[in-house]
Amino acid sequence: MNRTFRATRALALGLGLAAVLSAEAQVTAAASAPAYPTSPAKKELVVRLLAQQQPAIERLARNLAEEPAQRLVQQVAAALQTRVAPEKREAVGKKIEADVRKYVEEAVPLVRDRAIKIMPATLGAAFEEKFSEDELRQMLTWLESPVNKKYQQIGSDLQNDLVKKLVADARPAIDAKLKTLEASIVKAFEDSTAGSAPGAASRPSGKAASSAVQPKQAPPPRSAGSAPVPTKP
Repeated sequence: MNRTFRATRALALGLGLAAVLSAEAQVTAAASAPAYPTSPAKKELVVRLLAQQQPAIERLARNLAEEPAQRLVQQVAAALQTRVAPEKREAVGKKIEADVRKYVEEAVPLVRDRAIKIMPATLGAAFEEKFSEDELRQMLTWLESPVNKKYQQIGSDLQNDLVKKLVADARPAIDAKLKTLEASIVKAFEDSTAGSAPGAASRPSGKAASSAVQPKQAPPPRSAGSAPVPTKP
């Protein structure tokens, strides 16, 4: 994978994300007149509500920026096993990791800043249109409450504990199924090369096949009114 391909791929992904965010702003701008009357007091409530939503929006932006790179890394990991000589894989892998880090360092702030910029015209406009002043106050009462803040602080730890226990409990059954899947994949490759000259097709090693299935981290808990956050693999 040469540098030109990497640069073109990153640019295309960036433009795609920008187009999605821009489309959201255009749809909101074309919406009908507000269903509820507006006022300076209501606008101030919306500003406070957006401040509460900003951390969730920043996580969403990070996930949007990182997800394409994560998919690309998965594809590259598979290609390393078949297209790169064993003695060169470590060096190539380190170079790709550095390129991915550089992409993330550049793409995440770009998408995050864009998301924050369009929040008033998207989320803010929707809050002002769809909710009454009293409803906005009720949402803020919950979001700013000590109970909600406490839940946000310990919610991730509670969910992580659940994931750890679930992995430990399900591992024996999952490992058995993974071994069956691995054997089936290896057999498929063997059957496809039966009768061919030696070395005509590469055969995935057990390590390569098993690494194709990796557990994903559970998404962080979401409070009422918060934007949904995509799962990071």
